[in-house]
Amino acid sequence: MAIERLVKELPSRRRADAGLVHAGQVHLLVVEDDDAIAAPLVEGLERAGFTTTWAADGAAALANLNGADLVLLDLGLPDIDGSEVCRRVRAESSVPIIIVSARGEESERVLGLELGADDYMVKPFGSRELIARVRAVARRTVPGTDVERPQRVGELLIDRRTRRVHMNGAEIALTAKEFDLLALLAEDAGAAITRQQIMDEVWDPHWYGATKTLDVHIASLRKKLGDHGLIETVRAVGFRLRTEP
Repeated sequence: MAIERLVKELPSRRRADAGLVHAGQVHLLVVEDDDAIAAPLVEGLERAGFTTTWAADGAAALANLNGADLVLLDLGLPDIDGSEVCRRVRAESSVPIIIVSARGEESERVLGLELGADDYMVKPFGSRELIARVRAVARRTVPGTDVERPQRVGELLIDRRTRRVHMNGAEIALTAKEFDLLALLAEDAGAAITRQQIMDEVWDPHWYGATKTLDVHIASLRKKLGDHGLIETVRAVGFRLRTEP
């Protein structure tokens, strides 16, 4: 996928296919200069149901602020430091800002929040955490949005607000870990999620137990959902949630 480095509107490629409706009409301005980070970040956000504009530097971010419901702001920009971008945005707009930066020192986090950011995430972070924080900030700050509407993937309906799952109209009783596992696969339905990513995000980045527990939970999910092919094994990689019959 060729991606321009200034500003590019990226269409929501997978929302219709996977039934991802839970983000409503929230439009994100993603300010990130590193292509290798920005491309998968934007794609993951769009698969979660958001629409996006990607700005690769501070000037482009400031020029494209109108229309954004929320800003994801990196601090290490090539032209204007992200802290200065945050200050300028807050001086002219009340749009919510989530800083996403490798600068993890307490002084940097405090400065970002004092400059007007609504949240601060330190890289690296998991996609589920980022999406959860975006939804949390949007619930508080973006009028008229419903970021927690149930997500439909084929005959599967996942309600994250109530943590309830229905398959073919019938409710499926899941354990907490089974729900978290299914919700993670659904966040990027159709994409292969590695075993390590699943272990990091559903269990713990410092999990030292046997990863066989993941296979046990996958087997249990398949049995409860009544469709063993819905969660596909990707050999030598991990698992993915099927988006088509």
